[in-house]
Amino acid sequence: MSKEKVFPYLEVLFAVVVWGASFIATKIGVKEVTPITIVWLRFGMGVMILGVAVAARKEFAWPAKNEWAYFALLGFLGITWHQWLQSTGLVTAQATTTAWIVATTPIFMALLAWLVLKEKLTWGQSAGIALAALGVLLVVSNGDLSGISVGNFGTPGDILILISALNWAIFSTLSRRGLQKHPAARMMFYVMTFGWIFSSVAFFTGGNLSQIPKLSFDGWMAVAFLGIFCSGLAYIAWYDALQAIPASQVGAFLYLEPLVAVLVAAVILTDEPITWVSLVGGSIILLGVYLVNRIPPKE
Repeated sequence: MSKEKVFPYLEVLFAVVVWGASFIATKIGVKEVTPITIVWLRFGMGVMILGVAVAARKEFAWPAKNEWAYFALLGFLGITWHQWLQSTGLVTAQATTTAWIVATTPIFMALLAWLVLKEKLTWGQSAGIALAALGVLLVVSNGDLSGISVGNFGTPGDILILISALNWAIFSTLSRRGLQKHPAARMMFYVMTFGWIFSSVAFFTGGNLSQIPKLSFDGWMAVAFLGIFCSGLAYIAWYDALQAIPASQVGAFLYLEPLVAVLVAAVILTDEPITWVSLVGGSIILLGVYLVNRIPPKE
């Protein structure tokens, strides 16, 4: 395999590893400051990095008049609301549990297509949805399914993370129209900029400026990792890989993301060791996601 073909695979692997570790970095950050502070600092860095990338590639162009509201909506859903849900959820949810729940996003995308677009679900996809749901229940209950009830679903953070997975499915579905007209990096720059603006309103009106001095060295390292790597370089690497590798092959790498989170959490977070319940429940989730995404054979 030539270097030209190897590099895109290294880029997508880099993005997935970085995003897998993002849950641990966020967990470290929210132990010291408010979730909105993490979101505001993180995406302030990300906007600058994406802006430089778009300018360096000479891809900058102003959106059409009828696109401003569209990008603002995506910015609120995909950045402000989504990241607030995840950051706030990680105050009480484990990083490993979060990664497994987030992995169910394709399940929600399939359900949205079924409910809204009236797309048919095959028996295999239906089985995949059921398996993924079982996997999530195993993970959030730590293997004790008898303790699960309508009013007792893991921690409060687990519920917020589950909502974030549904929200990201909605965001991804709405993003398709924009990606047909704009280069991915440029579109993500617009979306992230709007999201950071909305986050700025919440940050300053909530009196969070006094939170920044509370960050320790480890806290700043976590924020810098989230901003520079997760919200900047990883997006660039991911979209570069999409231009060189079929989307189906790139998407397959996402199965590694929760596994990375489990390994990194076990090393960095002393209170989140690798457990058999996490691995079994996570494996069931990934099997369910695979069945939902699997392309059925042509008849």
